[in-house]
Amino acid sequence: MGLRLGDDAPNFKAQTTIGDIDFYDYIKDSWAVLYSHPSDFTPVCTTELGRTAQLKSEFEKRNVKVLALSVDGVEDHLKWVQDINETQNTTVDFPIIADEDRHVAELYDMIHPNASATFTVRSVFVIGPDKKVKLTLTYPASTGRNFYEILRVIDSLQLTAEYSVATPADWKDGEDVIVVPAIKTEDIPAKFPKGFTEIKPYLRVTPQPNK
Repeated sequence: MGLRLGDDAPNFKAQTTIGDIDFYDYIKDSWAVLYSHPSDFTPVCTTELGRTAQLKSEFEKRNVKVLALSVDGVEDHLKWVQDINETQNTTVDFPIIADEDRHVAELYDMIHPNASATFTVRSVFVIGPDKKVKLTLTYPASTGRNFYEILRVIDSLQLTAEYSVATPADWKDGEDVIVVPAIKTEDIPAKFPKGFTEIKPYLRVTPQPNK
């Protein structure tokens, strides 16, 4: 059984391109994105790691630490980083985990035998400061991940954690949000002083609280 939303994200120790880390010690009280790649020197993943590096400031302002993983070794990772920096015109300075013994891949159920018996699938885990799994995504090898969507989901998760709101379909940062059903309508004005609109008794919207 793979990890489910709300499960504790397993801790681990690993070799990475920035040295040995303990996962919990590394992320501390930050949010984290842990995402896997089938192997080094693969074309789609080269663009993904490059895009992640290009979006460094976006992850930082959300208090998110990013870690990538592949089943290859640190030496290959470091050579691959040179290619990524060259071809994607960026600098990769976040850790890439060397998971040669598949220890982390097995903890996070990143190997799907019907896809590959030996390589990790292209998974994404968003992990909260409480070390709970908040989001899981799995992509096929041929489809590059949309990192703006990952940032959008993090924005939504952080709003929910801080303000007890949900976000509607296709929501973007700055747009109206939904008051969660657990909040009674009569309690909304005190909690959301910007006002609200009741579309249905179960569908109440309010301006984004932190904007």
